[in-house]
Amino acid sequence: MRKLILVIAILGLAKVSKSTDTLRLTSPSGKVLLKVWMQGQLFYNIEYNDSTLLSGAAADIIIDEQPSFSHNNAIKSHRVENVRNTIISPLPEKRKKIADNYAQLTIRFKKPYTVHFRVYDDGVAYRFNTAFKDSITVQKEIAEFNFSGETSTYFPAIKKKGDADIFHTGFEELYTLRQTDSIMGGELGFTPMLVRSNSSIKIAICESDLIDYPGMFLTGTGKSSLHASFAGYPLEERLTQSSNPQMIVTKRANFIARTVGKRSFPWRVLMISSEDKSLPSNDLVYRLASPSKISDVSWIQPGKGTDEWIININLFNVDFRTGINTESYKYYIDFAKRFGFTRIMMDAGWSDIDDLFKINPDLDMEEILAYAKDNDIKVSMWTLAHTLGKQLDSALNRFDKWGVDYIMTDFIDRDDQVAVNFYQRIAQACADHRMMIMFHGASPQKGFNRTYPNNVTREAVLGSEFNVWSDNVTPTHDVTLPYTRMLAGSFDYEPGILSNANKKSFRIIGDVVQSQGTRSHQLAMFVVYDCPMPLFAGNPSQGYMEPDFMELLGSLPSTWDETIILDGSVAEYIVTSRQKNADWFIAGMTDWSERDIEIDFKFLQENANYKATICRDGTNADRFASDYKIEKRFFKKGDLQKIHLAPGGGFLMKLEMIEK
Repeated sequence: MRKLILVIAILGLAKVSKSTDTLRLTSPSGKVLLKVWMQGQLFYNIEYNDSTLLSGAAADIIIDEQPSFSHNNAIKSHRVENVRNTIISPLPEKRKKIADNYAQLTIRFKKPYTVHFRVYDDGVAYRFNTAFKDSITVQKEIAEFNFSGETSTYFPAIKKKGDADIFHTGFEELYTLRQTDSIMGGELGFTPMLVRSNSSIKIAICESDLIDYPGMFLTGTGKSSLHASFAGYPLEERLTQSSNPQMIVTKRANFIARTVGKRSFPWRVLMISSEDKSLPSNDLVYRLASPSKISDVSWIQPGKGTDEWIININLFNVDFRTGINTESYKYYIDFAKRFGFTRIMMDAGWSDIDDLFKINPDLDMEEILAYAKDNDIKVSMWTLAHTLGKQLDSALNRFDKWGVDYIMTDFIDRDDQVAVNFYQRIAQACADHRMMIMFHGASPQKGFNRTYPNNVTREAVLGSEFNVWSDNVTPTHDVTLPYTRMLAGSFDYEPGILSNANKKSFRIIGDVVQSQGTRSHQLAMFVVYDCPMPLFAGNPSQGYMEPDFMELLGSLPSTWDETIILDGSVAEYIVTSRQKNADWFIAGMTDWSERDIEIDFKFLQENANYKATICRDGTNADRFASDYKIEKRFFKKGDLQKIHLAPGGGFLMKLEMIEK
């Protein structure tokens, strides 16, 4: 999975004589400078092109009720390495070959602790390592991100729900831009989180390699500073009495984790960019994660699927009663085969919520599975996380017999240590059955998709389903996601809604679900958003009426050899270019502002011609958002093309090489 190209230098061990001595580390190009020192605690500064971004940021960990790792501790030695790696991704969300070039500072202390700092041209990360013989209890971790000057933050504030505590969340909040000093200590947000400095440099805070440890949240301080917060270890849990029962924590410990004494803790990650357009292609979180625990990944086969939940199987122009029944799912199978999808998802309702072996009596599973097999379409299954957890072995054996190679499990809504270990338990069990898994109602992947590539995607996003009951899913929100949530890994937004509305005409209409923004805006999501297994959420009956559109959508890949962000600005617009073999796919989306985009095809191959299929906003898309136009063009390297985006608009280009 990782090919080591060159370790340039190991500069050796250097004893630090005074606790206030500062260690320095620069990125490969020299534009990022890290300064680290001990002064009663471990502190660091980060500079980017001579501009100080973080000043006096603090890192500490408190274990087994000791004062802290830094109490009466001192640096024993340090070592610097300059490393050049190439990671080969088995399931490339952004690119197949990932350059992993960095300088690493390893600091050893008198106590059994080590701290690693890595400095990249696009970010900085650090992690603790411990070497205790026995198991340990982590009382607290300190991660203080103290920014220089005034900053603003895209803060996804968590809203407390019912009698669950504040750490119980589906990770589906809006990213709202606020002055950082307006965020108070009682407010909690999840990562990734994006901070904008007064020099317009962006710093995204996240974590990676989250194994057997709670996820990191961030809270404010009333200053230009964000501090880490972690859910206490669950001592008591209760199963909710709801339509989708789940375990909520009713009592937490005053510590955050019980774990082995010899281990590496998660990376604390800061992605840095002077240009907004560099953020969506940043894969630092993936680079820092542990390599795959699955030796043979050949069976992991991504692709596009359908999901019926959002439209509530409200089909039309059919001669049967639609709903959760055999005929409706056979209709979905026909649709998938007709337009190039690889699978259908049977969402909630195919079985009893509490028992995966109690099949809905309106379904003939043998007939559905046989019909899917005859049409070379895979069938995937939704499960409730609590039910899957208690029936795991028997359920996976049943899915094996059915030929199911992909499942979704839903309503976890936590990432304390118990929940994080649940993700790993399920992913490993699925891997043992050569089965892919998607977590819904879950935290972002944060590198887990590298360690378990069969976890092809997660939800953790305010996506299409919210159109059923909310007006929060706006084009502005859509073009915020690539610069925020997507930095932690792919997400299951479920795009492709075919009933589209502008700001004035949007309505919340139950089974006749609309999306805000144009049809081409919805189509562009299949290229702009990272997701190896996207699920089409539109109505197949409407899709049958627009075969040219559906054939274009169905022909889109879901994994990529390379990704280049051509242009963009956070929460305003994005233009993404992706390569698959010899072909290129370019897509753009805008907020509620109409705008004109010019594409420079300088990235195309020399002496090659490309046949382009373009789907763009129609002339009247500003009034009737479902208006679009599909046209054919030819391009070569160096050509320019202007495209107009309606308010909430978008476009997609498929460029097929026809001549070298």
